[in-house]
Amino acid sequence: MLARVRSSLLHGIDALPCEVEVDLDRSAIDKRTVVGLPDAAVTESLQRVEAALVNSGYTFPQGKLLINLAPADVRKEGPVYDLPIAVGVLAVQGVVPVREGEGLDLRRHLFAGELALDGRLRPIRGSIAIAALARSEGAEGVILPAQNAEEAAVVEGVNVYAVSTLTELVGLLTGELEPQPLPTPDVASRLRQAEPEIDFSDVKGQEAVKRAIVVAAAGMHNLVMLGPAGTGKTMMAKALPGVLPTLTPDEAVEITRIHSAAGILPPGKGLVDARPVRSPHHTASSAAVVGGGVIPRPGEISLAHGGVLFLDELPEFPRTVLETLRQPLEDHVVTIARSQATVRFPANFMLVAAMNPTPRGDIDPGEVGQRAMDRYLARLSGPLLDRIDLHVEAPAVPWKRLRQPASGMSTAERREQAEAARSRQRERQGSTPNSRLSGRKLDKIAPLEPRAEAVLGQAMSELKLSARAYDKIRRVSRTIADLEGAEAIAESHVSEAVQYRLLDRMIG
Repeated sequence: MLARVRSSLLHGIDALPCEVEVDLDRSAIDKRTVVGLPDAAVTESLQRVEAALVNSGYTFPQGKLLINLAPADVRKEGPVYDLPIAVGVLAVQGVVPVREGEGLDLRRHLFAGELALDGRLRPIRGSIAIAALARSEGAEGVILPAQNAEEAAVVEGVNVYAVSTLTELVGLLTGELEPQPLPTPDVASRLRQAEPEIDFSDVKGQEAVKRAIVVAAAGMHNLVMLGPAGTGKTMMAKALPGVLPTLTPDEAVEITRIHSAAGILPPGKGLVDARPVRSPHHTASSAAVVGGGVIPRPGEISLAHGGVLFLDELPEFPRTVLETLRQPLEDHVVTIARSQATVRFPANFMLVAAMNPTPRGDIDPGEVGQRAMDRYLARLSGPLLDRIDLHVEAPAVPWKRLRQPASGMSTAERREQAEAARSRQRERQGSTPNSRLSGRKLDKIAPLEPRAEAVLGQAMSELKLSARAYDKIRRVSRTIADLEGAEAIAESHVSEAVQYRLLDRMIG
């Protein structure tokens, strides 16, 4: 007897159709085979399925059992096929109806889940992508482990059924249990209620850095902070997402898809409702930062999509890792090529970095020598620095200021400032932020007053800046002017933007 069960396979952050075919020949000698390019976890599914069926009160059939995962030319990985294989085995024994019966129609639903030996269902990766696939394939719904169901329910137009045990699943398919799909959550309302974890009013001092962060958030500019240890650089980087725009429902769903595909979405958390901040350690490999693997998975820069990638101790990262950031910073996608397939991951993030002036973390170069300081800063390549719009100093905060109560503008007030500037950008140039304006577009919408042009020319000559840095200064100047509500770029706007080229002055 033959049974077909619909499932999926994960390709990057997307799910592709996969059909699980189960064929049983009771007259043949006992043999169990899984074909269709399975990895070790898929091959081991038969042992888990057999134990789960027996421990749930069902039988595992005797005879020749052949399981095919189609398409056969795409590699399958992970324990996601435990559940569809179990359903297929039950179907060929007549425990659940192959065709339409009183319960859920086997042919019109997708199945995915890992089985414990006692029949419980364990969570899997990529549930939200599976629900999106079910909708695009015209399926009525998906049946998933209970811990993944809330995540999948975010996708509108498809029924999501949460199942905790194999016995419960059989009840749904035979009609013994009444199917109750999860309601679709109000994503927009949930996003509006999200609050930042850290408020800028909690950060003492560093007003110049806070100003630079508002400029960065207003124009979506990359930022590096230079200062000794313990000056609040990490704290301010983690507070930055609060100044960025509130996530839209589409952005939240896309970010959730990435985190789900990577397997880092916390159990029971169905939606990423705040912009992510990813902080990889400086010992992380290129594959961990950019993404990779035999079957490619998202790296840190894709996990930071829609949010902030924070690189602490920037010069301590291997040069090879830093250079791999250059292309994603320009194109906002990552392309990973393998012999079997090429996968593209979104990587639209703000780069925020922090670094000490010296390897020892102090300010005074006399303690380690000017040459040692220069060698430390020289670990950063010019092309990488050119892609970072703002370089700002975060000096040590005097102890008297530390003793005073926290004060200053709150995150909400700074968000209001940045949002006003972003609103002017949308009216002028649509959805393109200032950080991505082309040189030709800058010539049109970023006119420089004569004195501002003179200041920019002097800075280019004295600092020996590149053509890319020239456009960076103009983009940042445009953002500063937007924060002040100015149409033309004045001398003060360019002067402030030039001050944000701190590392150009130090290295040059």
